[in-house]
Amino acid sequence: MSNVVVAKRYADALFSLAAEQQKLEQFVADFKIVQPVFQNDKKLAKFLTHPKIDNAKKKQLVIEAFQGIDQTILNTLQLLVDRHRTTIIPTIIDEFISLVNDAKGVADATVYSTRKLSDEEKNHLERSFAVRLGKSAVQLNNIVDPSVLGGMKIRVGNTIYDGTVKGKLDRISRSIVSANK
Repeated sequence: MSNVVVAKRYADALFSLAAEQQKLEQFVADFKIVQPVFQNDKKLAKFLTHPKIDNAKKKQLVIEAFQGIDQTILNTLQLLVDRHRTTIIPTIIDEFISLVNDAKGVADATVYSTRKLSDEEKNHLERSFAVRLGKSAVQLNNIVDPSVLGGMKIRVGNTIYDGTVKGKLDRISRSIVSANK
């Protein structure tokens, strides 16, 4: 079974538990603490995947590192250590946050632009895309991408809205080629 499918199953189970316990926001806050550690700490990843290190030591490290987070999340992290699935923790967290956002009617989007967007521009994009996507709100993450010559590209899930100069030129080029056939 692929790691993404497994991660979705864990995220679904955690979402159900959090909803049942009415702790969705607390789980999201705790996961936002846990996620960067598992994404960015290469030494931790190496330690948790090392075959010669006992699982008890790995679990003890996880318990000590994440004191104060919800016990359900801590138990899940320990379970993932036991099952040698620590590499999928960031994917589980992404899936969980996505489920919570869907339940709240919120969409996450990434905007690629040539410069950092002003707060006013960001707010305008968030409002217009919320209406376009039928969501109550859109949370934008602005990434400055020098390869974007002009305009911007917005990614929402697996959908890309390409308003870049390069994208427009590519569409014109394709229409000219198809017209000449």
